[in-house]
Amino acid sequence: MNRKRINIAVDGHSSSGKSTLAQQVARALHYTYIDTGAMYRAATLFAMKERLVTPTEVNTKGLEQALERMYLQFRFNPASGSSEIHLNGVNVEKEIRNMEVAKRVSLVATVPAVRKKLVTLQQRMAEDGGVIMDGRDIGTVVLPDAEVKFFLTASPQVRAQRRHAELTAAGKATTYEEVLENLLLRDRIDSTRTTAPLRQADDAIVLDNSELTLDEQFDFMIATVRKKLELFG
Repeated sequence: MNRKRINIAVDGHSSSGKSTLAQQVARALHYTYIDTGAMYRAATLFAMKERLVTPTEVNTKGLEQALERMYLQFRFNPASGSSEIHLNGVNVEKEIRNMEVAKRVSLVATVPAVRKKLVTLQQRMAEDGGVIMDGRDIGTVVLPDAEVKFFLTASPQVRAQRRHAELTAAGKATTYEEVLENLLLRDRIDSTRTTAPLRQADDAIVLDNSELTLDEQFDFMIATVRKKLELFG
């Protein structure tokens, strides 16, 4: 008898380690990992290429009209061993990780038409189960019936230190202060937007990883998921 393949939602603040942990859990369970943050970043890159967004405002009407020309797809890259986001047939996995995209992504994510298009696509990806998906509104909006939900958080200072280290290691010039300012701004926009704000689902398990190692976080998450799977036999 095949074991039930459940869906797992991982929400939380920017740079709280959602993607790293979700990927590790997905590999351990042989599940499909969906990086919704990459989808919103790719949509932001699209808006930038269309000259419809600046660091301070977005042309909502223009972006709504342009969305029919935006096509997003995840494709497996054997070189990296993971699925990477493609925008209109072009791999933009690296391009979407720069600070210029980061400065605009929360603005683009507030556009209802953008969220509607991406949420529909995300729900379609999870129809058959066996998916672990991370983002801002997975447990509350995208997959409200997910069998396991996590909400990851950490202090802004810790998150900024981690993100700055990642950018520095990738050879991208930025300062800790700039990263911290960006994170605080994204937290405010994500938590106060009208459409699907960042919010902990009532049945989510909160994991504050300010002082936890990646191994400790992974062990906790995988043990929680496997306990849930045991209930299904």
